[in-house]
Amino acid sequence: MKQPKILIIYTGGTIGMVEDSETGSLKPFDFVHLSEQIPELKKFNYHFDTHSFEPPIDSSNMAPPVWIKLAELIEKNYDNYDGFVVLHGSDTMAYTASALSFMFENLNKPIILTGSQLPIGVIRTDGKENFITAVEIAAAKENGKPIVPEVCIYFENKLYRGNRTNKYNAENFEAFRSVNYPLLAEVGVYIKYNYTAIHSSIEQEFRVVKKIDTNIIILKLFPGITENAVKAILSTEGLRGVVMETFGSGNAPSGKWFIDLLKEVINKGIIIYNVTQCRGGAVEIGKYETSSDLGKIGVVGGSDITTEAAVTKMMYLLGRGYTKDKIEKYLQTSLRGEMTIY
Repeated sequence: MKQPKILIIYTGGTIGMVEDSETGSLKPFDFVHLSEQIPELKKFNYHFDTHSFEPPIDSSNMAPPVWIKLAELIEKNYDNYDGFVVLHGSDTMAYTASALSFMFENLNKPIILTGSQLPIGVIRTDGKENFITAVEIAAAKENGKPIVPEVCIYFENKLYRGNRTNKYNAENFEAFRSVNYPLLAEVGVYIKYNYTAIHSSIEQEFRVVKKIDTNIIILKLFPGITENAVKAILSTEGLRGVVMETFGSGNAPSGKWFIDLLKEVINKGIIIYNVTQCRGGAVEIGKYETSSDLGKIGVVGGSDITTEAAVTKMMYLLGRGYTKDKIEKYLQTSLRGEMTIY
């Protein structure tokens, strides 16, 4: 059997830290000497190559230019490896996974993002298991084809579709959830893949979309939000899209001032994408009276898409240069399994 080739990409984050023997502070370790920190890798009959971002990028500093750099790196090496493991800070991992899922068209290889809550150089680290299993999943094949040919997040014994996740816990090792979509795999003694939930292989040419438009904002509604606040947000210079986090199944204030402000910006060509603040469930515009006006003025419903996926999907679609009508159509279409169409 051909020896699997895996490219390990370290962007930054907690997982890549070790304790300095002199100062006791945490510092990034040299991934060239990866096997010294994780000797278990030697037991795999895999060929590993590594690439580290210099300097490492803290999760809080993750941004679209880094997504593009990461996408270009994978594009350059796509034909040379069976799978990719991306080590990343957990705080913005769901954003990066979602962005990559849209930027990669016709993906046919595993791209597994993982990280840790404790540095890999700490005795109780969760990083080793996360990393080792992510590598195994990235290399896994059946009948010569990758088992999981999509962008995923692996964390604490669970494999998720990347654009279906959100980070919900800053302290527990089980840091992520995918409320509206089943797990792609659960890991115990065996790795149990949920084949019905995994994308099948795509036999088309792999392409990478590198143009992203960041002229969007998130408008999070709350009881007592003022007209001046909404007006200020919607007056952002260069604004092209709004991800509006509403209540419950897509409900919002029904006051005339609020509806008129939304209608005004929609008439200017700005797209408003309605996503729920709830972690579970979906937007159903018109289910309640408090959302019916939104549909009438042209607010676009996002079904059960996460905020992370909504933000990155809108950036991706705006960057494609599509017409407003086409963007609104695609916002309501599942492009990479990021939403359920009811």
